[in-house]
Amino acid sequence: MTHPVAIRLRQCARTFDRDHTALFPLDLDIHPGETLVLLGPSGCGKTTTLRIISGLERCDAGGDVWFNDRNVTALPIEKRSVGMVFQNYALFPHLNVAQNVAYGLRIQRMSESAVRQRVGEMLEMVDLLAFADRSVQALSGGQKQRVSLARALAARPKVLLFDEPLAALDASLRDRLREDIAALLAQSGITAVYVTHDQQEAMALGDRIAVMQHGRIEQIGAPRDIYFHPATPFVADFVGAMNQLPLADGNVYCRPEDIRLGERAGALLEGRVLNSTFFGQSQRVLVELASGQRIQVDGPARERWPQGKTVGLRADAGSLFRLPGQH
Repeated sequence: MTHPVAIRLRQCARTFDRDHTALFPLDLDIHPGETLVLLGPSGCGKTTTLRIISGLERCDAGGDVWFNDRNVTALPIEKRSVGMVFQNYALFPHLNVAQNVAYGLRIQRMSESAVRQRVGEMLEMVDLLAFADRSVQALSGGQKQRVSLARALAARPKVLLFDEPLAALDASLRDRLREDIAALLAQSGITAVYVTHDQQEAMALGDRIAVMQHGRIEQIGAPRDIYFHPATPFVADFVGAMNQLPLADGNVYCRPEDIRLGERAGALLEGRVLNSTFFGQSQRVLVELASGQRIQVDGPARERWPQGKTVGLRADAGSLFRLPGQH
């Protein structure tokens, strides 16, 4: 197994013209063997960062990219030993499944016996060994993405890069493949960088998450730290739903699952139930305060909160927090 690589970006920026800075000077350390997720909305700089790591994009003068102690800033993608998994699969339609996985190995001029063995290992890993001779055009979207993943891993890259690989899949298939990717990353121990705008993907796959906005990292940390201790209002709002509670001593924040509904006596706030959405395993109740502000509450599915009912909102003190800079 290839030893995991530490990645360091130093003052990496990308300016396309005077009116468009995709990435402001960025310092970023990615630990050996970890999966770092770059999370944020479209245009935040996450894909530009990924492309700079891969060598598909050059950073502006003065920036450097390091793999361990090797400066790879000037190296193209084919000399960086990176594997990439794209949203559009990037498979060769005229090759079958096994031939697609073998393509990079043959470029490396491996012997045919070694190619066959490695292709078999990879297809077994992604549970597609029975599909080896099938045309990739006959596969489902999830199967195509698993072929793409097997091809990326086959050449034993030092770094594995994902550019929103699940965005084109339906919700149930996305959930299953996300679990597959998480298991493969844990099994391989490879250093990986994963780009997504989906916070559930980020939470499920990332050892750490870097939340990006307007070409800068707003916060980087473990999923639990990002979720429970957001550093800015943007992070609080982007990573999961967030409620702002207008208390007498100022605004505090909490997640919808940290609020309980009940009688008005002794409650933090009170409001009127606007509606309740049933999800099977849970429900989301929307409560309107007297000010017109709306609060989301996630609670047990079996409780019933009829529209128009006046309720009290409660929360444990430990679940309430203020954002940095607030009093």
